[in-house]
Amino acid sequence: MSGYPTLASKCRTSGRSVLQAVRQAMPMRVFKRPRIRISFDIDDTLACQLHHSAVEPSWLPDCVHRWLGEPLRIGTRSLTRELRRQGCSIWVYTSSGREPSYIRRWLMLYGIRVDGVVNSVLHNRALTVRGLSNTPSKFPPAFDIDLHVDDSEGVQLEGHDHGFRVVVVNPQDEHWAQRVLDAVAVVQAQLAGQQRLRRPQAAPQRSEVLSPAA
Repeated sequence: MSGYPTLASKCRTSGRSVLQAVRQAMPMRVFKRPRIRISFDIDDTLACQLHHSAVEPSWLPDCVHRWLGEPLRIGTRSLTRELRRQGCSIWVYTSSGREPSYIRRWLMLYGIRVDGVVNSVLHNRALTVRGLSNTPSKFPPAFDIDLHVDDSEGVQLEGHDHGFRVVVVNPQDEHWAQRVLDAVAVVQAQLAGQQRLRRPQAAPQRSEVLSPAA
């Protein structure tokens, strides 16, 4: 009788081992949401004319703020907070010659931190390295950017020609932030699908685990 508990314990241990092996062999059905790198244009996208869009309030006096930066489009702060919550990396990509230090300081006035800044200097350098002759005004793939936000439909056409994703937001669109979030959701679904296609099949291993011992 004293041997029964030991035998039962061994059976439970063996059962857990088999169950663990089966779970490891079965293909996963839940995939971690892919991290997206998203970039924003400045002119008429983040920095809008006052007659186009309301602006984010600032704790600095207007005279000081005009010296340090530009009006920021209303909704930018809440949008970047939500993108951060979703695990996105936030960049700025501008065709202008604004210095990255200026752009970072400008956005920090509103409590917004960016992970990277691409201006015209860095853009031209990246195109030169790749030897592109028909140069687009922006080329996000050079900086591993998954989605670019811009007001220009011309940039969107360049995206079709050169294989990068662009969502166009009108300077007067009050629902522009939701348009960006919808585009991010589409990109997340696309990248998750690519992960599933790249994941190796584990079905043969499962049959081996379940086969009876000789």
